[in-house]
Amino acid sequence: MSYVCTGENPPCGVCSGCRKAAAGIHPDIVRVGEDGKDVNVAAVRALRSDAYILPNEAPRKVYQIENAGSMNASAQNAMLKLLEDGPPYAAFLLLAENGGGVLQTVRSRCEELSLTPVPPGEAEEWLRTRFPDRSEADLRRAVQEAQGILGRAVSLLEGDGGQAQERRVQADALVRALEGTDELALFEASLLLEKAPKEELPRLLDQLYLQLGERLAVSGEKSRLLKAAALVRKLRGAAELNANPGQLSGWLCAGMFLENEKGRMQNAE
Repeated sequence: MSYVCTGENPPCGVCSGCRKAAAGIHPDIVRVGEDGKDVNVAAVRALRSDAYILPNEAPRKVYQIENAGSMNASAQNAMLKLLEDGPPYAAFLLLAENGGGVLQTVRSRCEELSLTPVPPGEAEEWLRTRFPDRSEADLRRAVQEAQGILGRAVSLLEGDGGQAQERRVQADALVRALEGTDELALFEASLLLEKAPKEELPRLLDQLYLQLGERLAVSGEKSRLLKAAALVRKLRGAAELNANPGQLSGWLCAGMFLENEKGRMQNAE
């Protein structure tokens, strides 16, 4: 909004540019990758061509690049020249949940702003204002599943209810398999990760991590669940880096099968 503001003390919030930005219809704010598709080399080349077209009405032209951490090396390298020698009126906002997925050569050409998760109480208060008709239970569940990321909480409350319920059911099946020592049951449950759409994997892994924490409080297999939770956190990072769903499923099984083998050796001793 500040970039496209034409009033005094940007963002003024009342000029035409600010109002269009708030409504998501400003012609000089371009969102890349918001459809969930990977930002590939072709998309970066198209962005580069568009960047040299002057703004329609604002003093600046803004490119918001979603999921920048999931861009492959070729796409990120294609961004370098644009970041170095792009037109002075163009601004590029690279958004990434996992900054480790952004190449150091790209990061060195950017100003980095790290955001911390919003505390649960503050997140609930903000969501209560935006969703006054939703129950306290719905708001609390959204906050827990979003893990401090407000945008994710909003998505959960804006019509993702069916998918959210399906994720909870899938995560519950995985938790039960991870808690036990039946390797066939774990293999069959892990196929849920392999079958999940690629863009859905991070949310499913977030839900799995949340439910592992809830189960940990009452389980008699705390060491296994702690191992599982640590594995899931690593898989979550790999999912942000565009890892194949089949690989994630295999890594989860391999990690827990190794845990089973350690347990058998200890019992033998």
